[in-house]
Amino acid sequence: MAIESITGRAHPPSSPKTASKTEAGAPKQASAQAPGKVDSIAITAATQEIKKAFASSTSAVDMERVAAVKKALADGSYSIDAEKIAEKLIQFEKLLPPENST
Repeated sequence: MAIESITGRAHPPSSPKTASKTEAGAPKQASAQAPGKVDSIAITAATQEIKKAFASSTSAVDMERVAAVKKALADGSYSIDAEKIAEKLIQFEKLLPPENST
């Protein structure tokens, strides 16, 4: 079975390596990096956007709204519309991919 790497090229399955008699007695040498080669990474645009979102000073949570809802829940004045909640759940369910039946 070939394993596909992240580059999209398939690699054949590797077989267990057996050391020959000359390799078994020889001292192992550390593999050195070829001169001029430098490790590097590439950050995708999506990752850069996520990084910007975390670095921004604006919060995604409206703390004033949270405080108002907490207060309304505490004093019993928060009304819950079950029909509106059910409609939103149905909308969300329609956005989900269908489940595969096995």
